[in-house]
Amino acid sequence: MSESSAEVVANAATAAVAASAAGAAGGWRRATGIAGVAIGVVAAGAAAGVALERMTVGRGMRQKARLALDSAGPYGSLRGMPGKAFADDGTELYYEVDELDPEAAPAAIGPRRRRLFGRKAPAPVTVVFSHGYCLSQDSWHFQRAALRGVVRTVHWDQRSHGRSGRGVAQGRDEPVTIEQLGRDLKAVIDAAAPEGPLVLVGHSMGGMTVMALADQYPELVRERVVGVAFVGTSSGRLGEVNYGLPVAGVNAVRRVLPGVLKAMGQRAELVEKGRRATADLFAGVIKRYSFASRDVDPAVARFAERMIESTPIDVVAEYYPAFNDHDKTEALGCFADMPVLVLAGVQDLVTPSEHSEAIADLLPDAELVLVPDAGHLVMLEHPEVVTDRLADLLTRTGAVPAGATVKGYGSTSSTAQPG
Repeated sequence: MSESSAEVVANAATAAVAASAAGAAGGWRRATGIAGVAIGVVAAGAAAGVALERMTVGRGMRQKARLALDSAGPYGSLRGMPGKAFADDGTELYYEVDELDPEAAPAAIGPRRRRLFGRKAPAPVTVVFSHGYCLSQDSWHFQRAALRGVVRTVHWDQRSHGRSGRGVAQGRDEPVTIEQLGRDLKAVIDAAAPEGPLVLVGHSMGGMTVMALADQYPELVRERVVGVAFVGTSSGRLGEVNYGLPVAGVNAVRRVLPGVLKAMGQRAELVEKGRRATADLFAGVIKRYSFASRDVDPAVARFAERMIESTPIDVVAEYYPAFNDHDKTEALGCFADMPVLVLAGVQDLVTPSEHSEAIADLLPDAELVLVPDAGHLVMLEHPEVVTDRLADLLTRTGAVPAGATVKGYGSTSSTAQPG
């Protein structure tokens, strides 16, 4: 997007913030239009090109295509033993457990899993997966499928996401904090994995959640955590991210976005109508900020779109301020003496790979993997790379036998190579 385009977006955004306060008085159509403009601000980096591209195809045809893609892939269909944990403010946190299958004979688990994990029984380790902002536990679909039955795993939904309850504290107008998410993770661990060694895996906000757990419960990390994976995440300085925008554009977004999101969150029902009305534009923006590959499976792209679309706009607004305040650099020291994987997409516009490199610099014994043709949702875009490196991490923790590898499992593109 050009500098002049960014200025146009900035001016529109400023107008949206001011106008949103009077949206109800202006009638449903006017307020819905304001919401559409506000969503366009969030989409600033991709809006112009995506809008032109999608205007060339009829809306009815696009809706039919989305329905076809929704039914085409099994993504997000894996389910485990459900459970509930309760946060310190009473928020209900939903999790699922995939138990180790001790009866699975080598012949029964198939050649791919024998190649991945060998013939020995895995160590009694629980792998806890924490997802990112505006996603759900289903974002780990490919990794969950690969690990199912051969190691115990816990997948949970962060507060106000997926199947978890809305944050009780947020109902009292208390802000979401990354510290709160760390306490939520502790509650899930207490309920779903109260004993035994742990491997913690976090993507984006989920990685920040793991850092917040370590910051507040260092003794838990010291006594029970045997490995950790940070995928597309950051230990701080997120306020400096430019989201792929030129200087004028990013300054405009930083100036107006907090006010826009606050106004949108206060008119959630109205904004959701506008959000649906701009679904085509929104889908293109999601793809730009989620993936870097040109040949991502359309059903996978649609799967990511559905997860993000399902996050209510007031939840989006509640969480956004927490990221600017996030700084857990010192907490990384808790992981210095254990196997660590730091993995990121080189073309990630949301949590740039430089942030992963900064984490690895502070953990010099960590394995750093940068995936060249990958964006923010690297575990969906190049699942075979992520699963392979996770399998190696589990080998280093003693959870699986030595020599574990994954080749090509769940690939959604033809260009993935670890860097």
